[in-house]
Amino acid sequence: MPRRPVYEQVIDDITTAIRTGQLKPGDRLPSIADLCVQYEASATPIRHALLLLDARGWIETHQGRGSFVAAHPPGTAAG
Repeated sequence: MPRRPVYEQVIDDITTAIRTGQLKPGDRLPSIADLCVQYEASATPIRHALLLLDARGWIETHQGRGSFVAAHPPGTAAG
């Protein structure tokens, strides 16, 4: 079975953590560098995943501050 792209794994893991309440609105996500280590990947797929999560309303990314769980992410009681 072919391995799934890293960015899809990151998206799935973060959305699952938000849905299950492991990550709550306003929680800060790990840095890109930390996610690179965790997923043993370069920054490119990590950035791509965060960009897609931001575009889909799951997170909010602030230049220089990091990425945070959105106040009302989709697929949750608040969203």
